[in-house]
Amino acid sequence: MIFVFVRHGGVAALLLGVAAEALAWLFGAVALQPVMIVLGALLFYLSEYGMHRFAFHAAPLSWPPARRLQHRLHYDHHVEPNRLDLLFLPLWFLVPNLAVAAGLFALVFGIEAAASGLLGMMLAILHYEWVHYVAHIPYRPRTRLGRWVKQYHLRHHFISEKHWFGVSNPTLDGVFGTFRGPGASEKSATTRNLHS
Repeated sequence: MIFVFVRHGGVAALLLGVAAEALAWLFGAVALQPVMIVLGALLFYLSEYGMHRFAFHAAPLSWPPARRLQHRLHYDHHVEPNRLDLLFLPLWFLVPNLAVAAGLFALVFGIEAAASGLLGMMLAILHYEWVHYVAHIPYRPRTRLGRWVKQYHLRHHFISEKHWFGVSNPTLDGVFGTFRGPGASEKSATTRNLHS
């Protein structure tokens, strides 16, 4: 189970990035700031919800190459939710997004804070990837919270794609009105085919 998770290119790159930052901190090359690490993680959780709801579920773009990217990033994951090759965020998506986010973090909080913010984002993405992976494999989490989070995400795939956008952190569904109880939403006919 863990081997499949780690061998994915994006996950492996994230693990290498976290290890590199940890080593840089251990050898005194980087001063990590706990508040900025937490802020970076919170920024990711906000973007997780926003990207999932507004970008990944957006109407298909008219330019065919862009539409193919939309299919790879999310549409095809809804068609075949248990295909592992469609499950993880691809490296070509992660790297530029992390670079832009770290750059914006540096502009707002200073260059010293950027490494800490980037570490927080990478740790949060690893959390997201793990929760998403566990939700889509035939594994029953051992804790009540783990089972609830798994069922929460699977409702998005098998009941209604219009609710339950928070994969690793459902808090923002409550904030933005997309939270529903397990029986509170009618089954959608378009959970597998987001856009015909």
